[in-house]
Parts: sequence; C-alpha cells; structure tokens
Amino acid sequence: MSLLQRQDGRGNGAGGAGAQRAVGERSAGAAGDADPSAPPDPEFVDRPQRRRFSAAYKLAVLREADGLSRPGEIGALLRREGLYSSHLSTWRGQRQEGSLEALSRPRGRKPADPLVAENAELHRRLARSETELEKARRVIEAQGNVCALLGELHGPRSAIEIESRDA
Repeated sequence: MSLLQRQDGRGNGAGGAGAQRAVGERSAGAAGDADPSAPPDPEFVDRPQRRRFSAAYKLAVLREADGLSRPGEIGALLRREGLYSSHLSTWRGQRQEGSLEALSRPRGRKPADPLVAENAELHRRLARSETELEKARRVIEAQGNVCALLGELHGPRSAIEIESRDA
C-alpha cells in the first residue's frame, strides 16, 4: 500500500480511476456500444487530470527514499507509489530550496501582529478619553459661567447686611 493510500485512502492516481490508456486504445464501452444504464467504464476518462502531491506526501516519500540503502529499494518504492525518479530529484531540489516548507504553510493572509492590534486599541481608547475629557472641560466651563451669572444677578452682599439678618 502506498503512502498516500495509507494517509487518506484515496490513492495517488497511479493506475486508479484517473488512469487512461494511450490514444487509440479505448475499451469497447468507450466506442458508444455500451448500455446507457450500465455503470461508466472505469478505463475511460473524459478528461485526464494531472496528479497533485501535497507537501507532506512529498516529504514522506523523500524521507523514506533517503532511508533506503540497498540496491533496488528505491525502484521498489517508486513502483509502489507510482512515481518516477524525476519526481524524487525535483522534490529534493524543492526541499533544498525550502519551497516544500513554504507550500506546507497555510494559504491566505498572515495573522496580524498582536502588538499592532493592541497599539490600535490603545489609540482608540486614547481618542475616546480625550473626547470625553474635552466634553467634561466644556461642562465645567459652562457651570462656571452659570455660577458667575447667578452671582452677578443676586449681587454682592455686604458684610453688614449678612450680620443684620443673622441677628
């Protein structure tokens, strides 16, 4: 059993449902003689699909190939997995360049730096606090103006008037 079949049970496409014979070697069912109610012929594929190998699969095959030392073991591995020797040489070059590790990283936008998010939140809080402080200053200023107006309306009382009332 190949590495890919062990990992997800689908197979790697070598000789499976995606395989197709050479041009001119179609099965009898592909010529149009087949019963339309019969299941589709597994040997005929409308459009061949290129095999795709994940970075984890490539690294697993390379690790296994690197661990083999006796003559013929690598050939047996390649036959079992349905691969060519050029796959190994290409994948080794990719591994050396580091592109396999880059492929294994998740796609999409990189997560934001937590310090940047915290800095933005602190800036928002600072702006909100400064707005509230400005409102409080205006309220205090208005209260001071109201107090001053009320003081002028009632007029200043002299000390004599206050004493005479108390007595």
